[in-house]
Amino acid sequence: MKKYNFIKFLFVTLTALVGLASCSEEFLDTPPRGSLTAPNFFNTDAELLAGTSALYNKVWFGSNGQALLSFGDGRAGNMISPYNGNWQQFYQFNVSNTNSDLRDSWNSFFTIIAQSNVLMYNVNTYSKAAVSETAKRRAIGEARYMRGVAYSYLVQNWGAVPIITDNLKQGADTTLTRNTVETVWEFAIRDMQAAIGLLPASSPSGSGRLNSYSAKGMLARFYLTRSGLGSTNGQRSQMYLDSAKYYAKDVIKNGPFQLMQNYSDLFLTANNNNPEQLFGLQWVSNGGYGSGNQFQSQFAANSQLTGFSDGWGGGNGASYDYLANANPSDSIRVKATFMLPGYHYPELIKAKGGWREPIPSDDSWENFAHFKKYIVGTPDDNGGLGQQQAAPNNSYMQRLADVYFIYAEAILGNNASTSDPEALQYYNAIRTRAGLPSVTKFNIDDLLHERRYEFAVEGDAWYNLVRLYYYNPQKVIDIIGKQIRGNYAIRIKAGTGTATKKREYTFISRTPSTFKLIPSTFYLPIPDTETAQAPNLLKPPVPYKF
Repeated sequence: MKKYNFIKFLFVTLTALVGLASCSEEFLDTPPRGSLTAPNFFNTDAELLAGTSALYNKVWFGSNGQALLSFGDGRAGNMISPYNGNWQQFYQFNVSNTNSDLRDSWNSFFTIIAQSNVLMYNVNTYSKAAVSETAKRRAIGEARYMRGVAYSYLVQNWGAVPIITDNLKQGADTTLTRNTVETVWEFAIRDMQAAIGLLPASSPSGSGRLNSYSAKGMLARFYLTRSGLGSTNGQRSQMYLDSAKYYAKDVIKNGPFQLMQNYSDLFLTANNNNPEQLFGLQWVSNGGYGSGNQFQSQFAANSQLTGFSDGWGGGNGASYDYLANANPSDSIRVKATFMLPGYHYPELIKAKGGWREPIPSDDSWENFAHFKKYIVGTPDDNGGLGQQQAAPNNSYMQRLADVYFIYAEAILGNNASTSDPEALQYYNAIRTRAGLPSVTKFNIDDLLHERRYEFAVEGDAWYNLVRLYYYNPQKVIDIIGKQIRGNYAIRIKAGTGTATKKREYTFISRTPSTFKLIPSTFYLPIPDTETAQAPNLLKPPVPYKF
């Protein structure tokens, strides 16, 4: 498939039988409006429901897997990938505008936007009389939600970006300019507000479909991040903090979600669409290339874990900084996220008694804590499901633990610390599940630490730093500057790992590399394929006219 850019958006015919159709071999220029539809388009509610299914997987493919980690965890200092130049660029803050992961993610986010725009037009224009208003509202609500989330990622990664609402009119416009960060956020917020009113209050159990509380949880996240934007005194907007608190509390008190009891159970394929998930990508292993989860193929340490010839992640793992700063008592979350020597995982390669992470020799110069989160094993470990580069497990985009922390942080607000009972109730609920003792107060550093170890390898960590950077950029620069991001070795402490002594570890920094974040590298460059076609993208951004 040829490389493409957002000036040549993929205009996909949304068919009733297969949902958002796969792309053709060539990406076409803007077609006439009538060519987007078939005569029998969306005849029933069921066909319309099927027609939105690819919004939950295929369109996200380019921003999942490698890009998920390099964008979200690489830049934040949670992972190391010393032998992959593309990924190194992200955690060394020297990303080139020719980086393929950069391009794939940009394209993926704008494809989500294009698909959502075309879907909304087709639902309104071509749905047959038998399609109910309820079904049409739900489909449009899903599209507004997805478009809003895509713009939230674009604005946090690239800053000012162009707002596209009609691909047929704007898709071939090479004079497009970027819109300001403030108005992109306002656009995303308005999309999510609309989704709340369009989506139903509940979803069929186990379906993974969005509902209005999913949108409220995401809107709470948007408001919390937006609260610091434009700050000139290190203070966040109380109006946006209050809005984040309001929607987070509504989700917690009235929504259909609840925390999973065991942290590691969150990442089993058998628990896809569990009660903690507000929004998860719905990967399937039998839907063709682009429909399955590629994460495991890229980050599993070897092919034994996958059952195929993929499993190319042996040279990647946790960063030294992540391991060195982990609370030794936080073993539940660390074990579910990265594989330390000697860890046993009975859920992987079950037929052979599980997987035990090898213990390196005492003279090994370097070794890494390999990825565990989202490594789900062979088809035999997953009820027969799974193919090479196509695992069947969901990717979390938001879960209830995030909403708990949003609520706690919104209460913390501009205070140095808080002992607020409600903030502590939800902050401590996450710690308790991780096997950690409750605390009587917390500050923003404590909260960032908890978020780091709760959501590592879920692509979340960088966006917590973006939230902080908006109102306290120097603090983020200092955090990044102190992180050690070089190669390391792991040793089991002598006398531990016995029947009477819990295994303990020593982490030896081999190349104590540090990297500087500067304002000019906070946002990623626009891919060169885009600026070559639309040079106005390099001009100063302008406010979007609502």
